[in-house]
Amino acid sequence: MQIRLKAARAWSIWEATTSRLLPDPELMQKFGEHEFADAFARIECHYFINKGFFKSEDYLLLNVECIRQIPAVIVQGRYDVVCPMISAWELHCAWPEAEFIVVPDAGHSMSEPGITSALIAATDKFASL
Repeated sequence: MQIRLKAARAWSIWEATTSRLLPDPELMQKFGEHEFADAFARIECHYFINKGFFKSEDYLLLNVECIRQIPAVIVQGRYDVVCPMISAWELHCAWPEAEFIVVPDAGHSMSEPGITSALIAATDKFASL
């Protein structure tokens, strides 16, 4: 149990450390709490092992025709090191109908101001469809 908890804390604190453009000590502390770290690391590990429940790593790119007609906005933080921009760019290249927004002063977290603003603007646009 100690080894699992140590690994879970390392995983979760790494995520908290890298998910925002500017480090957030409160977020790192929260992600390091035993119960949170254990749950967070287990959920992320489950998704990674199961390829996000896709059949292959490139499933979305290979099957974009199935969703091409759905209005979409891809929001990507310029300094996202958790999900590097190449993934969002490749999706946009395969799905040029999707609007592609790069937030210049953000990392990975949806709670960063620029990401939050872009997501709200996108959902407001969808609400008027």
